Amino acid sequence: MSRIGKKAVAIPSGVNVTLDGQTVTVKGPKGQLSWTIAEEITVSQEGSDLLLVARDDSKRAKSMWGLSRTLVANMVQGVTAGFEETLELVGVGYRAAMKGDALSIQLGFSHDVNVEPPAGVTFAVPKQTEIKIAGADKQAVGEIAAKIRRIRPPEPYKGKGVRYAGEKVRRKEGKKK
Repeated sequence: MSRIGKKAVAIPSGVNVTLDGQTVTVKGPKGQLSWTIAEEITVSQEGSDLLLVARDDSKRAKSMWGLSRTLVANMVQGVTAGFEETLELVGVGYRAAMKGDALSIQLGFSHDVNVEPPAGVTFAVPKQTEIKIAGADKQAVGEIAAKIRRIRPPEPYKGKGVRYAGEKVRRKEGKKK
């Protein structure tokens, strides 16, 4: 049995949840998100809580139960508080700047790398070596952060590259004579 799926999703004031068959739509101060829940899960609203229940005991229903509850809880958190990811640029000459809504990054290539934000995601550059990515959709924020990190991942010898804030990079010792 799913221990996560058994928990009810609390809906804070100021958030409007609409159930249309298997589609859950959540509206809040930071935007609107919607997602279609798997057929094996039943969703119902009781007061200020959303309850998700597996329709049967199949393996797929059990696995989708906890996932569905977590995704709905992330949608509620996203439209109320939002999600934020911070990236750090480590290396000589590595810096970021805003060009309109887009992000322009210098990472040691012969050209600047320009990254356009997807819908619902915003970039901010508080320092030249720091990028903040914010939005209501947790998956979109994490995906664009991973794409930016993939441009120049941290390397183990000097530690240069794009890394998540607080990420520890395992360093290797260089070649000896």
